[in-house]
Amino acid sequence: MPLTATPTELPDVLLLQPDVHTDDRGSFMESWNQRDFDAAVGRTVRFVQDNHSTSRRGVLRGLHYQLPPHAQAKLVRVVRGRAFDVAVDVRRSSATFGRWTGVELSAANRRQLWIPEGFAHGLLALEDGTETLYKTTAHHHPDAQRSLAWDDAQVGIRWPLAEAAADGPVLSPRDACAPALADAECFA
Repeated sequence: MPLTATPTELPDVLLLQPDVHTDDRGSFMESWNQRDFDAAVGRTVRFVQDNHSTSRRGVLRGLHYQLPPHAQAKLVRVVRGRAFDVAVDVRRSSATFGRWTGVELSAANRRQLWIPEGFAHGLLALEDGTETLYKTTAHHHPDAQRSLAWDDAQVGIRWPLAEAAADGPVLSPRDACAPALADAECFA
């Protein structure tokens, strides 16, 4: 099987594991295959943009999302280092509104996280030089972008801060002042 999809605590968010072929020369995997991906997520997905970030240990990016009509789904993977990757349901009509799921993505485990529209996304770099690649289904639209507080007690994300940032996470100014879920502009 070329791609294994496992539901997370949030059934719409999937952990994807590609089939990796290893021998004495090294390894090979398909990092992207439209047919296999669409079958794994159960719908046809069109990606329009690829993003690449580099973060030092302790950098926390997020939690970010875009509102309709510019909502983004993301396919996230780490190609160097390790990150704790998180999705939060920001769909007010959802039975899982305000719940989160988190997984470790790394260059070594080669896992990918599928985060559909309607979820905020964030990551905490667990190693210096962590490089994250993610595909998006909509272009970046500054007027539609929103952030959610990374430390919102109502959401209660258990970030592995002791492993990454003993003095607390390194945040952008935007992320440092993001609103709590109760005050955030969310999906209907």
